[in-house]
Amino acid sequence: MRNLIAGIVLSATALASAQSQDHHAQMMARGEHAMGFDQTRTTHHFYLYDDGGGIEVIVNDPRDKENLTAIRSHLPHLVTMFGSGDFSVPGFIHDRPVPGADVMAQHKDRLAYAYEEIPGGGRVRMTSDVAGVVKGVHEFMRFQITDHKTGDSLLVTRRP
Repeated sequence: MRNLIAGIVLSATALASAQSQDHHAQMMARGEHAMGFDQTRTTHHFYLYDDGGGIEVIVNDPRDKENLTAIRSHLPHLVTMFGSGDFSVPGFIHDRPVPGADVMAQHKDRLAYAYEEIPGGGRVRMTSDVAGVVKGVHEFMRFQITDHKTGDSLLVTRRP
């Protein structure tokens, strides 16, 4: 009986792992379609700051001009979409509503977005002086970190 239970647990664990890998692969494919750059040749980072958050995308190879150009085209577009309360791209990429996006959309007038080029890519900063809005940004960022498996910190830090 003990061996049967152990076998069931191992099978369930293997199934969950396979489903997680499948979800991640599908998310990466949708991300490439929506963002216009190769997800395996670029790296995303998500940061939680005391006044909001930040998204950075950089190329893995500094000579990769194709993906660099695509990153620098996509991120300013994202600023425009997010600024208007449109979070359809993250919803499409993750195949479900992204936690925190509803708060960010509802309070779009209390949230500022800024894009800047950084070496090898670009950065989007989101800032607000409203605690509830910042909390929504943090939910959004924590979900991104977890679903994209970036390994970025889930802790809030001071804005650099």
